[in-house]
Amino acid sequence: MNFISTRGGSDAVSLGAAIAAGLAPDGGLYVPSSLPRVDSADFGNAATLADVALPLLSPFFSGDPLAPELATICREAFDFETPLLPLGNSGNFLLALFHGPTAAFKDAGARFLASCLQRLWTDPTRPLTILVATSGDTGAAVAAAFHGRPGLRVVILYPDGRVSPRQAHQLGCFGDNVRALAVQGSFDDCQALAKQALADSELQARVPLSSANSISLGRLLPQMAWYAQAALIQERRGGAPLDFIVPTGNLGNAMAGALTRAMGLPIGRIVLASNANDVLPQFFAGGDYQPRASVATLANAMDVGAPSNFERLRWLYPDDARLRSAFEAIGVDDAGIREAIVRHHARGFGFACPHTATALEALERLGTAPGHAWAVVATAHPAKFEQVVEPLIRDTVPLPPALAALLARPSHAEPMAANYADVCRRLLHES
Repeated sequence: MNFISTRGGSDAVSLGAAIAAGLAPDGGLYVPSSLPRVDSADFGNAATLADVALPLLSPFFSGDPLAPELATICREAFDFETPLLPLGNSGNFLLALFHGPTAAFKDAGARFLASCLQRLWTDPTRPLTILVATSGDTGAAVAAAFHGRPGLRVVILYPDGRVSPRQAHQLGCFGDNVRALAVQGSFDDCQALAKQALADSELQARVPLSSANSISLGRLLPQMAWYAQAALIQERRGGAPLDFIVPTGNLGNAMAGALTRAMGLPIGRIVLASNANDVLPQFFAGGDYQPRASVATLANAMDVGAPSNFERLRWLYPDDARLRSAFEAIGVDDAGIREAIVRHHARGFGFACPHTATALEALERLGTAPGHAWAVVATAHPAKFEQVVEPLIRDTVPLPPALAALLARPSHAEPMAANYADVCRRLLHES
């Protein structure tokens, strides 16, 4: 299968080339030249994430040198599960995606990408630098996935003071081949700097670069696996197709769900739960798509004013009317996030991070209907946001062992202005 740019200005490339490049030369995002179709029967009795991922992703790898390695890559990336948990007796579910090594849904995609790039990059004389902008969780997942891998380096750009203290500690605790840069600006500034560098051919000639944000197919495609697995579980139980509510920032996770549905698996409605950065709710309510500067919220990993994967949504649904009919979007402010965290705990359902809380609040507003089942996508462990969660519920959120181990390590990040010349200088220094 070949892959093309959402902007139509670049030649079609193989999957391996698209993964290695990250961003297309014309600045667009890579998408398949045609979307394959699958059926529930194609999965047989596959139950684990790794086993579900293999038939789901095989069409995308068809004809690529990575294809014979796909089963091994899936086993390496998906060595933890994402359970579909009942929300009491409501008939709805929580899809818990935070059981990886950095306690965030980004772990599986980052590990998948690292496994792919380890096989693709074979030049021992020129290390490949993975440049990643993060609003909180992506950077740590990428750092953990690439840490210690020979021939691969990671440079993380994150907005100083706009991630949680525990997120910031994770970003700087790896060292070795991982470098954390605390940018004096917003996530949108970090994302713009990363995109500019990735599209800079002169810089790339001196420092080979690739991306690990959700603009990368190597991050996006594996995230389809948990939507497929949850949909198959529900279908095998004899239930109606699951409807999903997805906390949404840069739109990568929701885009994975949209692709899984478009390929033919039994998925119903997809609702995008945004925080006060309401570019998407305004668009899906009928307004123009108007990216703007992000504002800081309790759900910091979703503080995105220009979601990159909107380009892919428009590729999948080129007509705005069709696009608006395919999704719903709900904006939740900080007050709604707080209320959802408290309500979830009071109902005996446990702890919720601020991002998951946006989806829980969206569920509260949507209500339930006979014959329908919602799956609220839980994207991060609440222990990463204890400064928000614990005062609200007046309880202590236990640390998962993997997160505790990372927090016990020393951490260091370098301050940096939101300046492209400074980014280039630091990247060249890395070489």
